[in-house]
Amino acid sequence: MTQYDVPVAPPIGRYPGTEVARMLDRRLFLAACSRMGLGATLFPGTLWGLAHRTGTVTKDMIEQAAIIADVPIPPEYRDAMLGSLNDFVDGYDAIHDLHLPNSVAPALDFNPAPPAAKVPVAREPMRMSAVPVIGARDVPRNIEDLCYATVRHLAALMKGRKISSAALTDMYLARLGRLDPTLHCVITLTADRARAQATEADRDIAAGKYRGPLHGLPWGAKDLLAVKGYPTTWGAGGFEHQMIDEDATVVQRLDAAGAVLIAKLTLGALALGDVWYGGLTRNPWRTEQGSSGSSAGPASATAAGCVAFSIGSETLGSIASPSTRCGCTGLRPTFGLVPRTGAMALSWSMDKLGPICRSVEDCAIVLDAIHGPDGHDRTVHPSAFNWDASIDWRALRVGVLEADFAAPPMQPPAASSDTAGTEEDKKRRDTARRLQAVNQTHTDYDRKFGAAALAKLRAMGITMTAIEMPKLPWAAMRAVLLAEAAASFDELTRSGRDKLLTSQGPNDWPNSFRTARFIPAVEYIQANRARMMGIEQMAAIFDRFDVVVAPTFSVQLVVTNLTGHPALILPNGFRGDDAPAFSAEPGAEYGGPGTPVSLTFLGPLHGEAKLLAFARAYQDATGFHDKHPSV
Repeated sequence: MTQYDVPVAPPIGRYPGTEVARMLDRRLFLAACSRMGLGATLFPGTLWGLAHRTGTVTKDMIEQAAIIADVPIPPEYRDAMLGSLNDFVDGYDAIHDLHLPNSVAPALDFNPAPPAAKVPVAREPMRMSAVPVIGARDVPRNIEDLCYATVRHLAALMKGRKISSAALTDMYLARLGRLDPTLHCVITLTADRARAQATEADRDIAAGKYRGPLHGLPWGAKDLLAVKGYPTTWGAGGFEHQMIDEDATVVQRLDAAGAVLIAKLTLGALALGDVWYGGLTRNPWRTEQGSSGSSAGPASATAAGCVAFSIGSETLGSIASPSTRCGCTGLRPTFGLVPRTGAMALSWSMDKLGPICRSVEDCAIVLDAIHGPDGHDRTVHPSAFNWDASIDWRALRVGVLEADFAAPPMQPPAASSDTAGTEEDKKRRDTARRLQAVNQTHTDYDRKFGAAALAKLRAMGITMTAIEMPKLPWAAMRAVLLAEAAASFDELTRSGRDKLLTSQGPNDWPNSFRTARFIPAVEYIQANRARMMGIEQMAAIFDRFDVVVAPTFSVQLVVTNLTGHPALILPNGFRGDDAPAFSAEPGAEYGGPGTPVSLTFLGPLHGEAKLLAFARAYQDATGFHDKHPSV
């Protein structure tokens, strides 16, 4: 897994060895198109780019597009296609003229729950863990000593009026002001809004109007959540001054819970990686390294003790990866549990909002406040999350992706490719080989943390059953994400404003959006049909298990994001002085000595309560979350 949210999808289509000649023909054709300036406008199944140049679709265009689309179309059929294709082009123009905003979702709602799935609907009171009685000696003289305190601890202090929201808010704002020049985790401070909310919180709490464990606690929002009166930049060049005149549902719900929004935090441009228009967001454990993405700012700020908690989002790794890099505890909830109204859309059938915190129970407390239907996001169905810290985690049925914890070494590229292609091709292969060797060294070193985790769970009395993820072409299904993302930002691509985005490499959104236009609509549907097979097979697994223990970066990351299953990512130790050195080269994704590693627990759809109870038991038994960076 790279530091980017979405790895580039493999080519769509069938490429057995007997078709090598045809592949070469396509490459020659694409090269010729590129020389003619057609490479960015010729897309199979649409042809609209070429039609705009000439005013109409021609038989030659059909022949050219058919080569790319891998659909043989004999010459005698092409005349019959011309009328319909030109009608299609006119229709595309009519839809483009609507200038569809990012907030408009397709008239298709993804629901990962099989028809017979049992979804909890009855709400019950939240049952948090007990905290010791707090006396005067338990309150530090310097409030900054609480910068790394958990939500659970801060809530007890706030409810007991041992601290004030105003003082806590000023402390976190001061830390952001002091540390952000190093971390680059803030896009916009919301100081005026925060101080007004903190004053109101203190007044209400003094009057006995306590709203719950988030009342008076400062938090940070990934800047893809709309907040009225402040820019919502999506971290992207060209959107720096975008104003959205509403509060996202999650913002409204945290306002109602009495939480205090102090900052809109960074994300990689349009939710990819940790590079935004203001630079690279940093990892507090090693500030020369990026914090990973795309929830770069939420993870960095939470780990650095600059907010009590934060809200991030994940489509394919955007909570998991920065939580790992920064040593946070991150929860990616079940798809459709938390409404995304007012959040930037990237992939309507994969986007999820979730908390990034310092402890598992903190994630439970935040999820309790933000989940449930809002009457706008049609993918959110009535489902109750009932946190109970006293759940008997020892009685849960536990599976483990045992083979993934002992993954075999990566195979080097074939030596026969060393002399093939251009000098640029050779350079790319050399770079890939070098990075592969570096990453293998780190992977070999990190494997011991997974082994130690499994040993610790067994020492806790947990019996784990070895299982495997369903054997399906999961990587190919990422076409779903890429096609939806390209549609989300269709006008950005067609207008040419994608050139304003900071990163313009082969794996960055501008190129991915263009490439995704080569995915035929039929193949998008086929990928979703394969996805349904995966959903049914995953349902069979979770009929047998309440929790699955997994490496964070294994095939499960793609699988569970496609099937909508929840995941809890938590710190699982720290690399020692004997760890391989940190490499700043893009693609070398490991942090070097002193940096955190992670472990992931997976659960059934809407099974967060048991999942979090189990993860909390492991976290309390290991204590890795109690260690903090010295930034």
